[in-house]
Amino acid sequence: MAELSPGALVDVPGIAVGHASDAQAFTGCSVVLCRAGAVGGVAVRGLAPGTRETDLLRPGMLVERVHGVLLTGGSAFGLAAADGVMRYLEEQGIGYDAGEARVPIVPAAVLYDLGFGSATVRPDAAMGYAACVAASTSERGQGNVGAGTGATVGKLLGMARAMKAGLGTASLRAGRLVVAALVAVNAFGDIVEPHSGAILAGTRAADGRSFADSAAALRSPAVRNVMALRNTVIGVVASNARLDVAQTNQVASAAHDGLARTVRPAHTLFDGDTLFALSTGSARAHMALVADMAAEAVSLAIVNAVWAAEAAGGLPAARDFAH
Repeated sequence: MAELSPGALVDVPGIAVGHASDAQAFTGCSVVLCRAGAVGGVAVRGLAPGTRETDLLRPGMLVERVHGVLLTGGSAFGLAAADGVMRYLEEQGIGYDAGEARVPIVPAAVLYDLGFGSATVRPDAAMGYAACVAASTSERGQGNVGAGTGATVGKLLGMARAMKAGLGTASLRAGRLVVAALVAVNAFGDIVEPHSGAILAGTRAADGRSFADSAAALRSPAVRNVMALRNTVIGVVASNARLDVAQTNQVASAAHDGLARTVRPAHTLFDGDTLFALSTGSARAHMALVADMAAEAVSLAIVNAVWAAEAAGGLPAARDFAH
């Protein structure tokens, strides 16, 4: 098995991460807290997204700072976990001052894990709250945890030919600048090593021990009836760069380059690929550098997500294929 890339999202000052997992129902959620607030942005590239508060992150909106981001399983049902995150932050006195109340700003994105674990057990407000209680600036968990608990990849030929994936995180440094990512990998396609293009995890061939190559197999008429499949890669990139809302949205957009390097095919009709970006705003850095590091951090985090994943629910993981 290859070594995991170092670092984590919590390497960015002002960021805390927490997870809540249900190992029996194969679902869970992960929360990224920025209690002092952070400039937020988002880029949605997949064509089947499940999200909350993404419009608020566009340039020109009234509210420019967010207090947390939720990544959750459970499809659209899982958005209920954001209510628990809001309740936790409200109890801490954290939120946008609307006069009569402080309203926590918590964007969220979901992945579809109902076809792997239980279709009736989904993250809810209690699970979102529990993830907040567990949040810390030292959390570095990866694999079958949080939003990655029920994550799978390579579902072109059905769940029986898929593989277990999970949650991954990584960080990069350039002087005072820190750029990091946290990604839950539940892709329709295969996960590839970004430099060699070798498949690390994905659709398995009939022998169960080799790869079918989803991108190549998709060209076959025999496997084009995939409308029932539900997938998605969701994540957060964060930096301590001093960026405005427009720039932070550009970082979120650039971060998808890292997704496209490691997921093949990416941004499909069957994925809801969504990446949030956060800027805690203390280090001066050129926009081009932050964007490039964001893409690289996402790429590293996605690879970590499959290497850290463990076999579950009858599905093997990348480590089971490693020689």
